[in-house]
Amino acid sequence: MAEPPIVSWEGLGLQQGGGWLFGAPPGPGLDLHVGPRDRLALIGRNGAGKTTLLRLVAGEIEGDRGLRKTKPGTNIVILEQEPDFSACPTLMDFALGGSNAPERHEVEAIAGQLGIAMDTPSATASGGERRRAALARALAQDPDLLLLDEPTNHLDLAAIEWLESWLERYRGAFIVISHDRTFLKRLTRATIWIDRGNLRRKEVGFGGYEAWEEQVYAEEARNADRLDARLKLEAHWLERGVTARRKRNQGRLAKLWDMRAARAAMINPAGAAKLQLASDGEFKSKSVIVAEDISKTYGDRTIIKPFSLRIQRGDRIGIVGSNGAGKTTLLKMLTGDLEPDTGKVTRAQTLSGVMIDQQRKLLDPQKTVRDVLAEGGDWIDVRGVRKHVQGYLKDFLFDPSVVDAKIGTFSGGERSRILLAREFSRTSNLLVLDEPTNDLDLETLDLLQEVIADYEGTVLIVSHDRDFLDRTVTVTLGLDGSGTVDIVAGGYEDWVARRRTSKSSPGRGGGPSRSDGGGAAPKAPAPPSPAKKLSYKDQRDYELLPARIEELDKLIANGEAALADPALYTADPAKFARISKSLDLAREEKDAAEMRWLELAELVEG
Repeated sequence: MAEPPIVSWEGLGLQQGGGWLFGAPPGPGLDLHVGPRDRLALIGRNGAGKTTLLRLVAGEIEGDRGLRKTKPGTNIVILEQEPDFSACPTLMDFALGGSNAPERHEVEAIAGQLGIAMDTPSATASGGERRRAALARALAQDPDLLLLDEPTNHLDLAAIEWLESWLERYRGAFIVISHDRTFLKRLTRATIWIDRGNLRRKEVGFGGYEAWEEQVYAEEARNADRLDARLKLEAHWLERGVTARRKRNQGRLAKLWDMRAARAAMINPAGAAKLQLASDGEFKSKSVIVAEDISKTYGDRTIIKPFSLRIQRGDRIGIVGSNGAGKTTLLKMLTGDLEPDTGKVTRAQTLSGVMIDQQRKLLDPQKTVRDVLAEGGDWIDVRGVRKHVQGYLKDFLFDPSVVDAKIGTFSGGERSRILLAREFSRTSNLLVLDEPTNDLDLETLDLLQEVIADYEGTVLIVSHDRDFLDRTVTVTLGLDGSGTVDIVAGGYEDWVARRRTSKSSPGRGGGPSRSDGGGAAPKAPAPPSPAKKLSYKDQRDYELLPARIEELDKLIANGEAALADPALYTADPAKFARISKSLDLAREEKDAAEMRWLELAELVEG
């Protein structure tokens, strides 16, 4: 028999900004029940109300309708995404504060395992130190229900793995909001999904969420067809694009496998690859950053041991490691912000970079989206192509009607998405991403992966998001804290596999890392072998559709360029209408062609 809930909301409704965030009447409102052993993933788009729902469960705010019930004696603790340290001189002062202050020795025990000095002044503490202090405060309170809002933000890989281990042993219940797919898959057993003001629950962990989501949308589409109400569903075009986007990403993952295989072939045993590079003029001409025996030392500590790397145009380089291992130092040496102690770094003269870091707060909350993206106008130049700002907003999963909304009205994740939209519009051939996944919802992460895959330049990514790295990078630079930099073709899991191999093989590892040596090349994941023979028509479509998609891309680009002329509509409305109609038809044909090719690719690849 199921145990009774320790916290529940019945008929919950909440108003926000003059409207109902969820549970709008005359509907019955939302029902939520949390059992004493629940491990719940809380999923929803940025702005859907995930953080607000956690605060309602915690009792920090009241609903506008509904009834909250709590089992007597239940200790509920919330780990906020951005806790307030302003009134606390040190991290320990913060950890010992709150309405249910923990014992000092409990805080010290957890802080010791997290590797943080609690006497650090709050004002000078880094984001990672503050996050660890907040974790120590929350976990030391021995909660019956733990509410976690983006707990992995600002944590390095070692701290994330420690937290996963702690939660696996934890005997209470928790609800977690997180963009970290690996974290969610490992820990959750049920999923709560906030979707368009409704609340759904399914007794399946995050590993089964995406399949469940697609089933829900497919059923909605069938119902809409039966009821002849497709126009009603058109208002939710963002949600309807989920399945198509994921199918496109399957094709991009196949492309990523090919890129990793090509890079693995370049990371060969010492000698052969070096001779090949010396004679390969085309390879050299494609190089955008070449590091030769660079190193960096601070005082007595070696941050980066002598290290060489050749980065090609189109490479996606991931940099991973614990905090303090030297990720930022390495990144700065590669991009020219820091000179190495030894060796040299040569960069292509045409290199033009865009940096996207964690400073989302730089967006002025009083400015509108139109101000940020188009300097108050109607048009935005997107890497040399003029687009209407409202159409561009759709590309980043926004309803075009928000164009005149102030930045301050958006959630942290939505602000991150606006920042990405602004930065990705700039012309560049080098993209540097420093922890880009913080505060993003899962659909925006899908979008970000899509944009990176389509980006024609070179990408450098510093991230602790393991799943994100596995889906985006072709080469991983792994720093273990000893100064050694491992160069691995593939993502995070490929680096972990390399480390396991190095530990089990005597005499491997510990020496200088080089792009043209350092042991056998890792095997890039190979696409599955063909599983089904295609018909003659299917085979022709499979072979010819890629060329047709390229033709359609050119047609679409030409059409968009023509419509970007603000004088066209006034001078020749009929021509404007013809181009608009042709552009819509080309986009529809391209979508259909992509879907058809991906379906065939799935058959070919098994």
